[in-house]
Amino acid sequence: MRISIGDIRSDFSGFSRLAKLAHELNGCMFDTIDIDFSPCSWLDANMSAPLGVIFAHAIDDLNNIQPSGLNHGVETILTKNKFLVGYGYNERTDTYGTTIPYQRFNPKDNRYFAAYLNKNLERKELPKMSEALSYKFKDSILEIFDNAASHSETKLGIFACGQYFPTKNRLDFCVADAGIGIRKKIREELGLKMNSDQAIVWALQEGNTTRKGRIPGGLGLKLLRKFITLNQGRIQIVSDRGYWELT
Repeated sequence: MRISIGDIRSDFSGFSRLAKLAHELNGCMFDTIDIDFSPCSWLDANMSAPLGVIFAHAIDDLNNIQPSGLNHGVETILTKNKFLVGYGYNERTDTYGTTIPYQRFNPKDNRYFAAYLNKNLERKELPKMSEALSYKFKDSILEIFDNAASHSETKLGIFACGQYFPTKNRLDFCVADAGIGIRKKIREELGLKMNSDQAIVWALQEGNTTRKGRIPGGLGLKLLRKFITLNQGRIQIVSDRGYWELT
């Protein structure tokens, strides 16, 4: 089987393209699947995380995934951040230290994810922060991991990847899980029926949670949203058919 994939950027069209790829792979079993990257002239490195989720689902269905046709630039990105290492490619040295390597975590590995954040987010490219704010900033990202571990019911893990752009003073970072999605989780736990967009907005409200008991709810993005606003950044949340963005 052969599937072609075009440019994948951190925007609505990029996530839509990944959703289409996931749909094309859905139902494949015991197959060798050639993922043809020849139409792909650019791939945002952080999008390796959701791409890794899609490949992991296909491999879990006993398929063999074979990326091919990568142009030099895309292959360089995906070998420097270690994404392609599991598919027969050799890792390239990240000479400039701009990559946050692609990594797959067990949902119970929050201490390893915390170590991963500490190692990769101590960067001069980030806005200057006090020690207390830096701790809180990383803690907020760790909370995203903990939410995915607690709610997604993922069996395949949680995936992360990022990239620095020193000349643009920009950091792109993505966390993706291989779970059931926010809409389905709310319906299963609370019996509330809503579309995927509504489910994301519901999960963003402080106090809303599918956890039982008196446990704080919401996705824990309060500090990150303020940080992103002050520094003219962007947050995207994609789940099921839902897409939410603060820019």
